[in-house]
Amino acid sequence: MVTALYGALESGLIYAIMALGVYLTFRILDFPDLTVDGSFVTGGAVSAIMIVNGSDPFISVLAGGAAGFLAGCVTGLLHTHGKINPLLSGIIMMIALYSINLRIMEKPTIPLLNQTTWFKEIGGFWERADLDGILLSLFSVVGLEAYAPKTFLVIISMTLLVIVIKKLIDWMLATEAGLALRATGDNDRMVKSFSANTKGYIIVGLGISNGLVAISGALVSQYNGFADINLGIGMIIVGLASVIIGEGLFGKDRIVRATMAVVLGAVIYRLIISLALRVDFLDASDMKLITAVIVVGALVMPIWWKQMNEKKKRLSRKKEAGATEDEHQKGEGASQIATTEAD
Repeated sequence: MVTALYGALESGLIYAIMALGVYLTFRILDFPDLTVDGSFVTGGAVSAIMIVNGSDPFISVLAGGAAGFLAGCVTGLLHTHGKINPLLSGIIMMIALYSINLRIMEKPTIPLLNQTTWFKEIGGFWERADLDGILLSLFSVVGLEAYAPKTFLVIISMTLLVIVIKKLIDWMLATEAGLALRATGDNDRMVKSFSANTKGYIIVGLGISNGLVAISGALVSQYNGFADINLGIGMIIVGLASVIIGEGLFGKDRIVRATMAVVLGAVIYRLIISLALRVDFLDASDMKLITAVIVVGALVMPIWWKQMNEKKKRLSRKKEAGATEDEHQKGEGASQIATTEAD
């Protein structure tokens, strides 16, 4: 059980990078981009084929991100210059990327178990520094060594990477260009009235989003030990679930808070999936169904909660109004009695 939860935490941190990319399109640009299902695989495909051919795993992740950036830019061009509906633009690019990814991979699956990946590369330094021993000693001090993971490598390295990416997104969205990007998603007509190039912002925004998605795909492939052509199916739902869960639990009033909520939402989503799969009557094949139920719950529950709160407020106001009316009637009755006694 504990091992499964640590595994969910590790994968949640990796998928959090993808969720941040989805957040940029769906929340910042208000663009329903389905390119994600394709660009996620593109990142993994480019990274895997480069590693197999002897490239550095770190460079392969950056190359995968660059390929995802280009895919997102093409989606933006289809929408802005091709005048194609945003949803349809993403679908077209997602379909095209399936064939492109097969071209890159040359076969449906590329195994990486015997290759030098990002995590194996970091693992060498990790073992030499005996960082696991240091962290395990902290668990031993409080008597929780039985609940410690086998290694902290993925958790620590991915936490640091996610923090760096989150901080970069926060910084970018606080710049003049970032504010223009946010304004484009809120009201592109207003931005156009200031002679700003909204088309350029949409293209670059989609590029950055899919670049992050592709980086996540590259890391997931290296973490799993293989790249698969079907790895990206349903990724857009996973990203949306992470965004919705995070915002529902932690709020979204500020960018800094919203990006942190998305990261935590991705981790919580993986933990929920991990716990759900431990139920006896559920199998691994039910994961997509579980995801759909989680998304529906995350979308519906806030509405129900809001309606219940509004109903409670209305009942409270009615009670207050009724109490005030009773007091008023009592006051009038007492006044009439006093007048009668005076007469």
